[in-house]
Amino acid sequence: MDTLWEAESAAIRWLQGAGDPLSYPLALITHLGSQGVIVVLMATVFWCVDARLGARLLVAVIASGAVNGLFKSVSYTPRPYWFDARITGYSHHGSFGMPSGHSQAAMVAWGYLGIRAGRRALMWAAAVIIPLVGFSRIYLGAHFFSDVVVGLSVGALILWLMLRYEDRVLLWWRSLDTTRWVSYLLLITLVPCVLGAIWQFGVRGDWVLPATEWIGATPADPPGRSLAGLYTACGGLLGGVLGLTLLHRWGRYSAEGTITARVSRFALGISVVVLIVVLDEILFGDPTGPSGALFSFVVYAALAFWATYGAPRMFVTSGLAAKAQEAERVDRE
Repeated sequence: MDTLWEAESAAIRWLQGAGDPLSYPLALITHLGSQGVIVVLMATVFWCVDARLGARLLVAVIASGAVNGLFKSVSYTPRPYWFDARITGYSHHGSFGMPSGHSQAAMVAWGYLGIRAGRRALMWAAAVIIPLVGFSRIYLGAHFFSDVVVGLSVGALILWLMLRYEDRVLLWWRSLDTTRWVSYLLLITLVPCVLGAIWQFGVRGDWVLPATEWIGATPADPPGRSLAGLYTACGGLLGGVLGLTLLHRWGRYSAEGTITARVSRFALGISVVVLIVVLDEILFGDPTGPSGALFSFVVYAALAFWATYGAPRMFVTSGLAAKAQEAERVDRE
């Protein structure tokens, strides 16, 4: 791989020859594939626009994140500015590079939203955003070309699988009794975590930083950071699917309503998310190692459960939203 990375590094250095001015707009564009922006996007759609579309978007994006986290945990590949000190790292990350998480997330989130929303403007927006996010990751020194190609390819495969099979899988999932769906959910979310831990502490337990080949600014503990990313996504998947399943059994809610109600729902829901994240940072900082990964799993499972079950229940109880059946009855009247 060193030969490929050397060739790609030369191309990235040539791109970065355009100078710092281009890095500023690209640093903004790259956030369209970031976790923070996509979380806000999912929350907005689910809480304020279309609960059904938002729920499916959420599952697609978080499942994609878990796949990306597993790949990163086993790839042990550098980022360009780790590998080559002559490359400027405008965007810094502690996890391994392949595949590009921003590119994959942009493909799944914006691609799914554009296709399922059925609006031409969103389709065109997705067609512009996805390649721009991929290019930004390369220019900013965060990823090699190959990282972005793999990220886009994995994202496209996940997107295709969701569009083709989601209705069939959802119908099967809702037919399961509680014991079965809980068991399957635990398997789906815990097995990748176990595999990642086995790979890191067993198969690659003797890994050391290749300091003679990676001559750039490599952060401390890339394996630990990558494992934490995997556990974060799997925790989110557990909490999200658990919350959506329980919400459906309780009685789906409607994201319809006045502008005031929609804005109030978003403000109330996201404030709890921000509060949990801030308290996590204040009380526990940035935990590393296996304990840190497990803690990330629990925190993000709780956040996703709040977003998919706690917040909708509170919206209905407070009168900011109605159950789907009630909203449909009002529309008929």
